[in-house]
Amino acid sequence: MNILRKMADFFAMRLSPRDPNGWYPGGALTDAGETVSAETVLGISSVWACVNLIAGTISSLPLMVYRTAADGSRAVASDHPLYRLLHDSPNFDQTAVDFWDFVAASIELWGNAYAKVERSGGRVVAVAPINPALVTVRRKANGDLEYRWTDDGRSFVETDKTVLHIRGPGGNPLGGMSTLHNARNTFALARAQDKAAGAIFKNGLRPSGALKFKAWLTPEQRAIADKELIDKIGAGNTGKPIRLEGDTDWVPFTINPDDAQMLESRTFSVEEICRFFGVPPFMVGQTTKSTSWGTGLEQQTLGFLKFTLRRRLKRIEQALEKQLLTPLERAQGIIIEFNLEGLLRADSAGRATFYQQMTTIGAMTINEVRRLENLPPVDGGDVPRMQMQNVPITEAGKQQEALPAPADDEDEEQ
Repeated sequence: MNILRKMADFFAMRLSPRDPNGWYPGGALTDAGETVSAETVLGISSVWACVNLIAGTISSLPLMVYRTAADGSRAVASDHPLYRLLHDSPNFDQTAVDFWDFVAASIELWGNAYAKVERSGGRVVAVAPINPALVTVRRKANGDLEYRWTDDGRSFVETDKTVLHIRGPGGNPLGGMSTLHNARNTFALARAQDKAAGAIFKNGLRPSGALKFKAWLTPEQRAIADKELIDKIGAGNTGKPIRLEGDTDWVPFTINPDDAQMLESRTFSVEEICRFFGVPPFMVGQTTKSTSWGTGLEQQTLGFLKFTLRRRLKRIEQALEKQLLTPLERAQGIIIEFNLEGLLRADSAGRATFYQQMTTIGAMTINEVRRLENLPPVDGGDVPRMQMQNVPITEAGKQQEALPAPADDEDEEQ
């Protein structure tokens, strides 16, 4: 009975739509006939650029642990055990940048990121990444999620209590939607276009022309033509004169890749791939249809931060809070968030204007400004200040009455 049960579990997992081994064979049967996998897809420059941009941006943001007070204010909880783990080094082998780069890239390609959670005395002491291509997920009879994978000859069976699972778009508890799977036809078309362009350039871009004979050639004449003429017209013989005899004509070809719309189709593939990842094409070097004005590019960059990065960061933050924090810690106001200050940092003129407005209304102190600019504090810089004329209307009349009365004309004459 146990053997039959194991066989049933094995085939159920192999055929599971969340199992990469289940959809890879189907994913290979693309419209363009190209095989789709992480290795082949990352060979497409636009895919590499999109994944590298999103993963690199997320991994460069500091992940902070905050403690929220009763009045709503919060401070960095540097004494919390998760702070050094998430901010500096999640495990023995990786820095925080390495770990989150792997996690973000896994979400972009597979729609899921997994990590083995190691605990000691109830505390999380390490979070080690797992290759998402190896993991299968299923729901057990008791409601728990079971994760299975084999790595380096070792088989692992864990539950959602020991595996950190960050899902991509889709909202399914078993896993997010895979870009490798859903965009496989777009990726395959881009690979086919790259191959076609490579074959054209490999053959000297195009056949340079044809030899035209008025009569049918004998086998001996064909051998002479191949040896004496065709072998001398390759790409390595460009510019060399040839000798034509016996009513032989040279007919040059003028077809080029632009006539076949090769360049236009490759440009379209770049835009299609950028749509899947939510990246503005100009951010991966595709600027043919983008404005060159600074304000236009700035607004597109802000759109990328708001509509592409924000939801990805929220998925990571909420997954960490739900799976790594205890109910007591969440009740005590412990939260985990990425610090976006570096991404939103303006140029020198923009920061100066912002700081001036914030200090004028008393929202920031001088030392808070200096801290953001990596400058040492100054004496008296922790006191909020504001302009004297910026007072409530009800106070303006009182201040006017308190002013000394103007001197009369007789006093002025004296």
